Amino acid sequence: MSTPINNGEVILSVRDLQVKFDLRGRILGAIREVSLDIYKGETIAIVGESGSGKSVFTKTFMGLLDANGKITGGSILYDGKDLAKFKNEKEWLGIRGREIAMIMQDPMTSLNPLKTIGQQIAEAVTLHRGLKGAEAKKAALQHLADVGITDPERRYDQYPHEFSGGMRQRVVIAIAIACRPKILICDEPTTALDVTIQAQILELIAGLREKYDLTVVFITHDLGVVAHVADRVAVMYAGDIIELGKTDEIFYDPKHPYTWALLASLPQLGERGEELFTIKGTPPSLFVKIHGDAFAPRNPQALKIDFVERPPYFEVTPTHKARTWLLDPRAPKVDPPPFLKLLHEKGGALK
Repeated sequence: MSTPINNGEVILSVRDLQVKFDLRGRILGAIREVSLDIYKGETIAIVGESGSGKSVFTKTFMGLLDANGKITGGSILYDGKDLAKFKNEKEWLGIRGREIAMIMQDPMTSLNPLKTIGQQIAEAVTLHRGLKGAEAKKAALQHLADVGITDPERRYDQYPHEFSGGMRQRVVIAIAIACRPKILICDEPTTALDVTIQAQILELIAGLREKYDLTVVFITHDLGVVAHVADRVAVMYAGDIIELGKTDEIFYDPKHPYTWALLASLPQLGERGEELFTIKGTPPSLFVKIHGDAFAPRNPQALKIDFVERPPYFEVTPTHKARTWLLDPRAPKVDPPPFLKLLHEKGGALK
């Protein structure tokens, strides 16, 4: 994706963020001193295995952490405010929906089965834009049309169970954009959909980004989806961003062994008659303090220092950095896996 980022303007800046959960007296460190700048007008994808911290990280932007979770350090700067310091719902009402909105992966849990589709969109319009009655209905009908739902007048009075999964996801997107947010977080919005509908939803989100000048944060474990939607990619592992760069940099010049492993897992790289690649082992327990590189126990190329000291970020280009000791000038030369050549050859098929 080649849409330029608007003059490099930072719309949201996260610095040294820490999030911990209290689980029956045991403390889990879900987010470990993560820093990230999100630029106005871009689509940034946050990728990683389940449990890597993707959803928890972005929920902090909207005050949606579970009751047993809290921000224990760092800042989230947005529009002159530090969201990490918000303490109550009254403060969040000015941000949630109105400034930053989220699309969840399961639309059935996002929609009220007892209210019509039109009522639910009109509610969002009334709450966040102050429109009422006929004006709210007119806006709701427009948003139904915006997300590609035909015959919006008839659909307005129908209930969620009368819609297919793909249509329900379009409704959830309509509710999100009805609030006219500046940042739209998409939390695996195509996971439950078949491939054809998935492509339609991705195209829809891209079109809405242009129409409404949105900044999109796309959460996914599917790197094939990333190739279609993202300007930049942040790779998360064990509550930390271990590599960050433009999409082409992450796909065609990755530096962290975990990124190599994620890319090797792409089904598109599979050869007929050969087993698909899988990442051996399991992610570390976040109940204990992690020493060194969290991926080291699963990394065949791990160095001794990987088990001792957390690597800093090494800059590859001004837009690309990675937390891996392999980039230290003193490290032995480790060649990237040969599959990367295959990725170059098949790159066009991913997009």
